[in-house]
Amino acid sequence: MNHIAYSGPGGACRLDDRSVLRAQGADAATFLHGQLSNDVSRLDASHARLGAYCSAQGRMLASFIYARQGGETLWLSCQSDVLPAALKRLSMFVMRAQARLDDATAELATLGIVGADALAHLGAQALAPWGKLDLEDGAMLIGLPDAAGVARALWLGPVARAGLVLAGLPALEPAHWRWLEVASGVAPVVAATSGQFVPQMLNYELVGGVDFKKGCYPGQEVVARSQYLGKLKRRAFLLAGDSVMQPGQDVVWSGDPGQPAGVVALSAPQPDGGHLALAELKIAVTGSGTLHLGSADGPLLSTRPLPYALPHEQAT
Repeated sequence: MNHIAYSGPGGACRLDDRSVLRAQGADAATFLHGQLSNDVSRLDASHARLGAYCSAQGRMLASFIYARQGGETLWLSCQSDVLPAALKRLSMFVMRAQARLDDATAELATLGIVGADALAHLGAQALAPWGKLDLEDGAMLIGLPDAAGVARALWLGPVARAGLVLAGLPALEPAHWRWLEVASGVAPVVAATSGQFVPQMLNYELVGGVDFKKGCYPGQEVVARSQYLGKLKRRAFLLAGDSVMQPGQDVVWSGDPGQPAGVVALSAPQPDGGHLALAELKIAVTGSGTLHLGSADGPLLSTRPLPYALPHEQAT
């Protein structure tokens, strides 16, 4: 088994492909609690959450990493290309709630922080996944799952402050950040995949993205049925190949080449050559035959180990 390891530098980079949705008001947390797959109402000042925003059919329209910023304000980080549609749809359901939603990206920057030294420089000696640390000047750090043995965090804060943070840390290549994001096994929803996946297809309940004990939210019944009433037949897997992979591209299995076996969710170039992707696949296709990108005669793909175990692997 070829375990993924990272030997590149730590540091910080600007994540221009991520945006911040801001929710404010006395009912902001209550409103969002009824919209997302994870808890919001019990979220305290020292934690963050990963959550999916789903359609009534349980398909993920967007995914958010979110935390409180003050008593009645929450910041929700998502991919920039899904924010407009998600904001428009969420705003339709605010109605009489005392909650205001807006795109705060012009005011709030998003940085990727990699490595224990970089985190320590920002005052985070130890930041667990989905932990949150408030920083000076209204910024915050959100701990992310380690990737390839490396600590990572999101920095969210005022645009003017972001430049000072970047100036004080080694520059990190955005491509390295994206590769680590793929290697972590946690894929955000992007425009090319919006509406395609139930949260479990991207392993969200395994990485802290679904709370099955919370109340209702759009698609909750479908998500719950997928978990409790039927064996899940599709999961997210890491795939490696020599060719560039793009979110939304089909993955084809040699055993049934007439139809796609899965879809690329997130991809990045590997530091040592080739490309790595997190792809949603039928579980049955990972045990035999070959996988190809785009078509039956497309570039060959091979599986790589995830940083966490899948339930069907634990049962064998």
